[in-house]
Amino acid sequence: MTASVGMTAPPRAAGRGPLAGARRAAATVFAAQGAAVAAVSTTVPAVASHLGLSPLAMTALTIALTLAAGAGSFAGLAAVRRSDPVTVMRAAVLTTAAALLAVAWAPGRVTASAAYVLFGLALGAIDVSVNTRVATVERHYGRSILSSFYAAWSAAGVAAALLTAGVSRLGWPVEYVLTAHAALVAFLALTVRAHALPPALSPSGPGAAPTDEVLGRRVWARLVPFGVVLLVAYVVDSTVAAWSTAYLHQTLAASLAAAPLAYAAYQAGTVIGRAGADLMVRRAGPVAMVRAAALLTAVALAGVAAAPSWPYAVVAAGCAGLGVAALIPLCVAAAGRLRPGAPETVLARLNVFNYVGVLVGAGASGGLGATGHFRIAYAIAAALVLIPVATARFFRPGGLPPRSL
Repeated sequence: MTASVGMTAPPRAAGRGPLAGARRAAATVFAAQGAAVAAVSTTVPAVASHLGLSPLAMTALTIALTLAAGAGSFAGLAAVRRSDPVTVMRAAVLTTAAALLAVAWAPGRVTASAAYVLFGLALGAIDVSVNTRVATVERHYGRSILSSFYAAWSAAGVAAALLTAGVSRLGWPVEYVLTAHAALVAFLALTVRAHALPPALSPSGPGAAPTDEVLGRRVWARLVPFGVVLLVAYVVDSTVAAWSTAYLHQTLAASLAAAPLAYAAYQAGTVIGRAGADLMVRRAGPVAMVRAAALLTAVALAGVAAAPSWPYAVVAAGCAGLGVAALIPLCVAAAGRLRPGAPETVLARLNVFNYVGVLVGAGASGGLGATGHFRIAYAIAAALVLIPVATARFFRPGGLPPRSL
């Protein structure tokens, strides 16, 4: 998920009033999406058992969900143009709650598959609508507030994973587990309110249309290193988020109550990492931060792959979240600086790497897991995450000279 950066609008009073309310509403939607994704990810083994689905079938459903999310982003964009972001994001979050209920009470595999596709469509619509709203809110603040939204997403994921673990330990069947999640997501949706904001100044001045700025070939060449790092980060993210619960349950013999703890630890690591990332970047610089984050993530994923039992995997997953947490916001910030006059246009292209990374991570890891080789999947992810170490030099302020591209 991306939002605009590089704003030059003057800061406004943000402690109260419609601007603060708009920020809280957007953060609530991020939290609702994080909780919904966690609900699906942490119930994979239970849903597979309930519906009699093979690991390969669950992998196919995960890929279909991701493809549906891509389609949902285009549908959401069309809806935003016809209506407004707040209406669309509220409706999309309510749709995710309905999709969770449909998965929970699906009478058969076909219905459950349709519910997963509906869930993916709703996630894509949330992405485009909430980021449109965040872009407006950020311009009013006059500074990047991206990390706070990611933190809300991750914190909600932790809470949802712990909810799955808690109610599973009580012996609840998956139908009731997903129903509890759906109720939480629906409640968050109902708290979202619209807040009227004055028109924000565009980065190029009143009346300018930043999205019409032409992006030259040099910009695209400079975008690729950030896109590659983002792709790798989302391969890691989807590998841990989509399959850590199944890995703990199938390979490490964790119970259905303990299996979601790796997901919870991973998201907790991202919350901690994002809370301190800005300070670390100011002290060490983005290049050193990217390299350190990549190395930490690689070591942590190797630990997940080699874990002798599920408690070790939980600790390693938390360390992986700590490392990945810094990579995604740094990519977004660096890419947004390529064209301060058209950040939304650049970041929209950057988001393509996001979806590719999710597809690769979810598909490849699920395929390996279906054949009983989850350890290999995490080992491959550990090797891939070393790529940012080589591309970190592109993250220095001002980038590299054109001849270095």
